[in-house]
Amino acid sequence: MKFSSLLAFRIHWMQRVFETFVTRISGCADAQDFRETMNVAALEFQIRSFAYFSHSADQATEPRVISNYPQDWATRYREKAYHKIDPVIRSVGTQPEPFFWPSENCSKTYCDLETNIFEEAAEFGIGRGLTVPIHDRHKQKAAMTFAAPVDDRNFVETARVYQHALQLMATCFHIHARRLFSKATIIDGVTLTKRELECLQWAARGKSAGDTAEILGIKRRTVTFHLENVRRKFEVRTVAQAIAILAVSRPDLI
Repeated sequence: MKFSSLLAFRIHWMQRVFETFVTRISGCADAQDFRETMNVAALEFQIRSFAYFSHSADQATEPRVISNYPQDWATRYREKAYHKIDPVIRSVGTQPEPFFWPSENCSKTYCDLETNIFEEAAEFGIGRGLTVPIHDRHKQKAAMTFAAPVDDRNFVETARVYQHALQLMATCFHIHARRLFSKATIIDGVTLTKRELECLQWAARGKSAGDTAEILGIKRRTVTFHLENVRRKFEVRTVAQAIAILAVSRPDLI
């Protein structure tokens, strides 16, 4: 294929990918929608792993993470509060442009604890990445990371070629996510998204997951997903216990 033909093909392909992405991201109603939308877009670039991170400037709440990383790694990362020492997250505040990690001279650049994070992540297929810092006028610390296993030799080349496109999609993702989740409600010190609160409210009114799905026009598994998030956030075992917290803290919302 001649260079001019290849360039024309890439332009046409990128336009299709981006238009599809923008259309889908504009209609996202919850974290799962955002996850699925970015997953589809990233796969167009043969990138299989990504993670979006956002944290308020006052750091009064837990950071918001939307990713398709392996669940075991996501759980370990959250339980050990790795975001507080993650060298990638730390670099987001000082790096104005997208950057690749880990550095070639990792042992000298990072302390032992930080190096251990890279080694642990690599065990789950998160061995190298491109992180896009997102500079937010709302003073949120945010970033999108595209990642791959250590042995994925094509990742760096692909990420370099399409770095500007990935950066544009990351920024678009953040703007829409911020807009949606800024409508969140705080219940007993816990932040619930609009959709999480809606699912909990209908559950409190005696509606099943199927009933709620029909009322909200979403899938039943999406309702279940939101209620599980609510249960986890409240640190309770059952949805009934979460409903009790809502009833005591904000009876006006039932």
